[in-house]
Amino acid sequence: MTSSVKDQVSPEEWQARVDLAACYNLVAHYGWDDLIFTHVSARVPGEDNHFLINPYGMMFEEITASSLVKIDLDGNKVMPSDYDINPAGFTIHSAIHDARADAHCVLHLHTKAGIAVSAQKDGLRPLSQTALLPMTSLSYHDYEGIVLMEDEKPRLIADLGETNFMILRNHGLLTCADTTADAFLFMYLLQTACEIQVMAQSGGSELTHVPQPIVETMQAAAKIVTKAAGGLLTWPGLLRKLDRLGAPYQQ
Repeated sequence: MTSSVKDQVSPEEWQARVDLAACYNLVAHYGWDDLIFTHVSARVPGEDNHFLINPYGMMFEEITASSLVKIDLDGNKVMPSDYDINPAGFTIHSAIHDARADAHCVLHLHTKAGIAVSAQKDGLRPLSQTALLPMTSLSYHDYEGIVLMEDEKPRLIADLGETNFMILRNHGLLTCADTTADAFLFMYLLQTACEIQVMAQSGGSELTHVPQPIVETMQAAAKIVTKAAGGLLTWPGLLRKLDRLGAPYQQ
């Protein structure tokens, strides 16, 4: 009898798989998925050059800890899997994982609101409290077509710099963090800020902007609100939500 994936990996890797599968299930729950065409990746604990990513062809609500594909920086499978990965997706993720030691999780989405804001010349604007935290660590990358070419990686990394939020022009949104919980919380904030901006603009009235000095205070204020725990403050509740929904992330 073939042993289960859980039996073949370390407890640390299994936990990383559970958290990443939960992130995929949550993306589906909030309606942020784009059929099978976006990605969340996570570094395997203790294996700096190995990563977990979605099996290409599975819907995000179907993804389980066991179904995630384990690959290296070149996108080669390092553990047997019946599934392949999307090469365009991992071009972005591999570049960030390779350049940023702190980027243990990278989350990239093609949401309607995110793409709408990415197409606006001014990008994300300080129209809401929700927008302020992303704006303290936000970068932009110009569209160069479907990301398949290796020569785009240096420009993507240069644009990202040390930020944790990125708007890919005419393409979508990206967050990265040292935990899956933080990457998800960052995306929740960025996506919500984009939704609010599009809704505010659709009202047709003149808009007010939060003054820049207030924007600059937001990182410190956010640490107080989250008790310096960041995404870990919300993550247990999100997992309980998935359990109530019967999501398969722990399988």
